[in-house]
Amino acid sequence: MTPEAAREFFRRLAALNPEPRTELEYASPYQLLVAVVLSAQATDKSVNLATRRLFAVAPTPAAMAALGEEAVAGYIKTIGIFRAKAKNIVALSRLLLERHDGEVPAGRAALEALPGVGRKTANVILNSVFRQAVMAVDTHIFRLANRTGLAPGEDVSAVEDALMKNVPAQYLLDAHHWLILHGRYTCTARKPRCAACCVSDLCAWPEKTA
Repeated sequence: MTPEAAREFFRRLAALNPEPRTELEYASPYQLLVAVVLSAQATDKSVNLATRRLFAVAPTPAAMAALGEEAVAGYIKTIGIFRAKAKNIVALSRLLLERHDGEVPAGRAALEALPGVGRKTANVILNSVFRQAVMAVDTHIFRLANRTGLAPGEDVSAVEDALMKNVPAQYLLDAHHWLILHGRYTCTARKPRCAACCVSDLCAWPEKTA
């Protein structure tokens, strides 16, 4: 995709949704961190259903650490690999208390040192909480970047690098949200809604649906 086409691509997405936000429900940076950790291999809808109950009893790192693994697991058992996630959530809560006074750190290295937090999760927090222009590449964004020709790459790292290079600077801060929402609701995996897509004419995919 040419720089001119990429600029128009994001201009249209921005016009339709000027202030894109995550669909995960949270009331604090800590709660968003927990929700993103839970969202691995799970839908935002399933995470929200679980965290509404969990955050009602454990809204802070101290409360989560006190709740303990078994109790946390009981609240999130409807989510995939819930026991491993419960272990990570309690462990990261304790580390936040020990190392960061219970606050979510603003640095990548500190975030990725927390249990269950990899580069993608760190990027979500850095972008959504601390408003840094970084790109969290999930399955939706990986598919969309390759399918459209916006930022082709063989793996997540290559796509992230290509997006950081190809997304116009004026749109980079919110690009993650626009892309994930477009991939979730329009440029879907099995039956993309090309006829309803606002950027279909800019997309390089040769197999557009009618």
